[in-house]
Amino acid sequence: MPRLETGEKAPAFTLTAHDGTEVSLGDYAGRHVVVYFYPAAMTPGCTTQACDFRDSLDALNAQGYAVLGVSPDKPEKLAKFVERDHITFPLLSDPDHEVLEAWGAWGEKQNYGKTYVGVIRSTVVVAPDGSVELAKYNVKATGHVASLRKQLGI
Repeated sequence: MPRLETGEKAPAFTLTAHDGTEVSLGDYAGRHVVVYFYPAAMTPGCTTQACDFRDSLDALNAQGYAVLGVSPDKPEKLAKFVERDHITFPLLSDPDHEVLEAWGAWGEKQNYGKTYVGVIRSTVVVAPDGSVELAKYNVKATGHVASLRKQLGI
């Protein structure tokens, strides 16, 4: 699966959010957007990562960055995740993996010696002009947001 590279145009998308609204990348034109891809709501690693983004959201917003989380989960499961963990940014549902694939966040991975196809934990920062500013693949859930903030100077 091809991955996004710095400088290329980020693929457009419109997905259903946890609250049933439609959210498009174009809604954030003119802003920096952190789009992160995670395997499954309410699992330990994904909860850690979502809560780290939640806890860093004020600092990110203050520097002009919005945050969007994308997973293959249905909106109903995402709504429970938002409620349970007080997530304060949109979580988007991509059950057909179309956006995950277009952004290079779906493909072969290994876990406990087995190879399978699934979500590759990834983060892409989109610049105000819609181009890819930064693309990180196979990131770790723990410590990733702190590392991202350091890279972005936040």
